[in-house]
Amino acid sequence: MNLTKILDDLRREREQIDEAILSLERLAAGSPRRGRPPAWLKAHQRKGRPPVTAKNSGKSASANKERTVAAAGD
Repeated sequence: MNLTKILDDLRREREQIDEAILSLERLAAGSPRRGRPPAWLKAHQRKGRPPVTAKNSGKSASANKERTVAAAGD
């Protein structure tokens, strides 16, 4: 076997492996995609108002009473 031929083959294989690694790194890094993301990718978002808790319901009720009294007084 010719040692120089083996070394040349190994260098060629190393270049191919380096190119494959570079391609995979580019794929992994990715680039920002244009357009709207697909529906399955988006996190679930709630619509409408947040639910009223018992703690906040008392505050809003008293605030509404104050507004009503203030409006009636004018």
